[in-house]
Amino acid sequence: MYSQSQIADTLNKFEINATDIARIREAGKLLKPELDDHIKCFYDWLREHKEYQIFFASNPKRLERVRELQKIHWETFFDASLDEKWFASRVHVGAVHAHIDLPNDIYFAGMSMSGKSLVDRIRKIKPALKDAGEMANSVMKLIFVDSFIVIEEISRIQKEKITAGSKALMEMSTPVTPIWEGILLLPLLGIVDSSRTQDIMNKTLAEIAKTRAKVFVLDISGVSAMDTAVANQLIKITKATQLMGCETIISGVSPAIARTLVELGVSIGEVKTTATLRDSFELALKAVGVDRQLLGKNLNQSS
Repeated sequence: MYSQSQIADTLNKFEINATDIARIREAGKLLKPELDDHIKCFYDWLREHKEYQIFFASNPKRLERVRELQKIHWETFFDASLDEKWFASRVHVGAVHAHIDLPNDIYFAGMSMSGKSLVDRIRKIKPALKDAGEMANSVMKLIFVDSFIVIEEISRIQKEKITAGSKALMEMSTPVTPIWEGILLLPLLGIVDSSRTQDIMNKTLAEIAKTRAKVFVLDISGVSAMDTAVANQLIKITKATQLMGCETIISGVSPAIARTLVELGVSIGEVKTTATLRDSFELALKAVGVDRQLLGKNLNQSS
């Protein structure tokens, strides 16, 4: 929702003043009787593009409804009551377009076509009008504002979707799993950045508190690359788990990552590391008091 100060700031950035508003309203007196024909021309133009087939060809009722809404849109455009309600209506248009995934290119093309059509009509109706050029310029400035508000809302909603998708993916890709009584495992895959390491920290500590785990195995064999910041964050995770009485073992340290850590000067301190996940499991089982030979016998008996 746009506040009064945001509205004033937006109009100022697009250099729309009281004179422009007066010209737009004057243009409205000339163009409102032309809106039905203008909208007809718009859909004749849109019919030549694939978006018409996607959104309207199989749904005449939707087309009729959208045409009615479009007429109301242009009527309020030329009323030029640039208040919170006017801005909110444009935000709503952006939300609808984001919901139906209308491509930005056809929206911009449509607004460009509409602007040209309206300006041509001004000049056709009043060819001798002294300030026709200034009137057309004022109308186009408000069309730019109209388009900006719509695209800004589309962008905001798209960012929300991306953020939500990233969060869901992060949750799926950070599975802290109990694999034995007292042992937790987290296999990391792909790229690990600072935001993901923070998520790892939160989930790991929460799972340790929940399960009272004594060993946490962090497998990084699937991590493609690691920089100093990420490496230091992983070391902090191990220290945080120690404060909760849980020992961390980092497994899957490849030669490339080992060399990188050395070159970056990252100090791992007393953190236990292994080259393979199997080696980590053996250390983890030993740490929780499981006899490896007895475990092997039990597994053989059960198979």
